[in-house]
Amino acid sequence: MKKRGRVVILAVICVAVIVGIFWGVNKSREASVEDTVELTEVQNVITKDLDKNYPETPREVIKTYNRIISCFYGEKYTDEELYELGNQARKLFDQELLDNNPEDEYFDALKADIEDYKEHSRTIVSASVCDSNDVKFQKVDGDECAYVDASYFINENKKYSRTYQTYVLRKDADGKWKILVFYQTEGESSEDE
Repeated sequence: MKKRGRVVILAVICVAVIVGIFWGVNKSREASVEDTVELTEVQNVITKDLDKNYPETPREVIKTYNRIISCFYGEKYTDEELYELGNQARKLFDQELLDNNPEDEYFDALKADIEDYKEHSRTIVSASVCDSNDVKFQKVDGDECAYVDASYFINENKKYSRTYQTYVLRKDADGKWKILVFYQTEGESSEDE
């Protein structure tokens, strides 16, 4: 009887070890699969915590904004992700710009603009921001402002063009550079590029 009891105990221990090994191997596979899941550009932009990691320079603010608008006009996303992208963009806006573009109106205009891009088969192929040395700083009505130039290489029905914009940023009370206004500017011709 003692021999039979030892065999049963040994069998239970063996089963427990095998189950433990099997469970450990499966758990490590699950972890490695989770580690290799890559986020889309939209998900990368949405998950960036701008409250904790706000861009430090005017140029970095516009580079972040360009990532967002490149998603608007060139990536696939859900309606929920569109709103999350838009809210990320609004975090970069100066309070005066936010006041002049209430959330509902902003999203209505954004959706209309995105739809116009789609109707004209227009996409942003690339976006670039001027060098740090080319950012102009100036005091305007006592506020610190920065002027940042950006260019956008656009594909519209396999015809390419370049659009130029100047962004005016103002430093807020927390020392963060926020987009106050932006406007299209004339740039070098891209016909020969």
